Amino acid sequence: MNHRLLKLIALLPVLALAACGFHLRGSAAMPNGMQRVHLTVGGGGDFQRKLARALLASNVTLEDKGGPGIAELRVPAQNFTVQSLTINGAAQVTEFAVRFHVVFTATDAEGKVIAPAQAIDLQREYSYDASQPVGTQSQMEQIQGSLIDDAIQAVLFRLQAVAKHGEVAAAKAVGPMPANASTTQQPPQYTPPATGD
Repeated sequence: MNHRLLKLIALLPVLALAACGFHLRGSAAMPNGMQRVHLTVGGGGDFQRKLARALLASNVTLEDKGGPGIAELRVPAQNFTVQSLTINGAAQVTEFAVRFHVVFTATDAEGKVIAPAQAIDLQREYSYDASQPVGTQSQMEQIQGSLIDDAIQAVLFRLQAVAKHGEVAAAKAVGPMPANASTTQQPPQYTPPATGD
């Protein structure tokens, strides 16, 4: 085969990905009016640093202060909770669920709300081995880092939905998250049968 044909064949997958709108993880097509953004994150930390990095990768200029012509992306809540899922016969916890809750809202450069307050709730489960406490701490840090990365992607995907389909379609797309298999629900209450006295 000649070299031109080989180069063309090698280039086809790249062209196919570009044609379908594929973007590398961490970048997104932002809505109009969000080229300059003032970012406010309650609690700061890794979530704020990684979200700022993802916005920069999406060609957004981050501003230190809000003002005219500057969009606002606010994250008033972002927190982790840990719940015990199973306990062994020795009354030791053997399985945990780590949950990450994020709330965000966005306004464009004209002050118009383009993403009303939306919640993102993510969860990972892991097993706890009392004989490996060092490994468990490392595992917890990896899970939290993964949840932060996934939450940032969810924020970017929702903003990208606004860019592609407008505020109305993006608002309709936001709905309740499906219950996770480990979600505990209140058991049905037992009502004893009526006795005929």
